[in-house]
Amino acid sequence: MATMKAIRQHEFGGPEVLRYEDVPRPEPIGTEIRVRVQATSVNPVDFKTRSGRGPLGTPPFTVGWDMAGVVDALGGGVTRFAVGDEVLGMPWFPREAATYAEYVTAPSRQFVRKPAAMSVAEAAALPLAGLTAWQALVDTAGLAEGQRVLIHAAAGGVGHLAVQIAKARGAHVIGTASPRNHGTLTDLGADQLIDYRTTRFEDAVSDVDVVFDLIGGETGLRSLGVLRPGGLLIEVPSGASAEVLAAAEKDGVRATGFLVEPDSVGLAGLVGLYESGRLKVLVSKRFPLSEAAAAHEAAEHDHSMGKIVITV
Repeated sequence: MATMKAIRQHEFGGPEVLRYEDVPRPEPIGTEIRVRVQATSVNPVDFKTRSGRGPLGTPPFTVGWDMAGVVDALGGGVTRFAVGDEVLGMPWFPREAATYAEYVTAPSRQFVRKPAAMSVAEAAALPLAGLTAWQALVDTAGLAEGQRVLIHAAAGGVGHLAVQIAKARGAHVIGTASPRNHGTLTDLGADQLIDYRTTRFEDAVSDVDVVFDLIGGETGLRSLGVLRPGGLLIEVPSGASAEVLAAAEKDGVRATGFLVEPDSVGLAGLVGLYESGRLKVLVSKRFPLSEAAAAHEAAEHDHSMGKIVITV
């Protein structure tokens, strides 16, 4: 049986449970492609899953959902790709995709072609964070030209992409972020930035159409007060609590939880923005696959702007 290298964990815990091991190489079935992974990236759901707070059940398993690579085998019936095509995707979420590995198999329609001008690192950093922002702002909120949107944690992996997607839709973009990131966020299209450490955002902004909350907890409840009548709060990290939903109804606004899904249409939209020069994917650090534990350590504690990428 052919084998490959992958990161496996056999128990829940800290970064030290991530092991670099030999595992069987997967074979594609009908409708699937096999991709030789060139890079993946670290998302909060990865380290939450590693520690037992994510969508996967009892170990052993391999975390990771983002991926960029080269198609190296086709299952029956696949017509969208050929061997040798460069692709990117976020397959299987929230089921196990196991992208911290040298090869991955998944349905072909969960991938899109990588633009020639896009680096492998950018391609690996884009899918999960980009689709989270796209599906929330475009599909869920229907963000339109002239609307006002408040993005919490605007400098993060999802946030910096959300700023650009909202700007491309013609929205007035407000973000909360540390001052050290204000310059970059302004360059990416933010119209107004709030230093969350010195200013309560509800004292600085009001009458917004959409709040995109990437923090959760009390931030969601506090955000309801800055919405215009009928405005929408989208809660990402832990969904919209019963308390938030009840308070929203009382205040005459709307609130919803959100969970990203595999989506080649959304990926195509993101790639289109990239190719038109309206979307930049920021990569802060890179680690080899064998150092996935160090990548997790950095992702959980460094709070760098943009995404951390793991090269395979």
